[in-house]
Amino acid sequence: MDKKKIGNLISALRKEKGMTQKDLAERLHVSDRTVSKWERGAGVPDASLMIGLSDILGITVNELLTGERSTDRNYTPEAKEEIKEATTVIFKHINARQK
Repeated sequence: MDKKKIGNLISALRKEKGMTQKDLAERLHVSDRTVSKWERGAGVPDASLMIGLSDILGITVNELLTGERSTDRNYTPEAKEEIKEATTVIFKHINARQK
């Protein structure tokens, strides 16, 4: 996972949508400093935020995790497995936090 690539993608897509860091932060219930941290590559979004962040930015969780837009929606079997594993981890994390 390349934090810089993820941060650059978040920043670019946020700006494409005409949102400020504060706008994005409010929608995710985090601070604008947290969004800034992601965009600088100093950290990555918490697993519990990935689905919501992906929805807001209009990308898949896989694109968010790789920091790259995918033009090919015909994923390889390996990519499908990685998506499945990432989704499982995210949902386990969300369920653990809700308990």
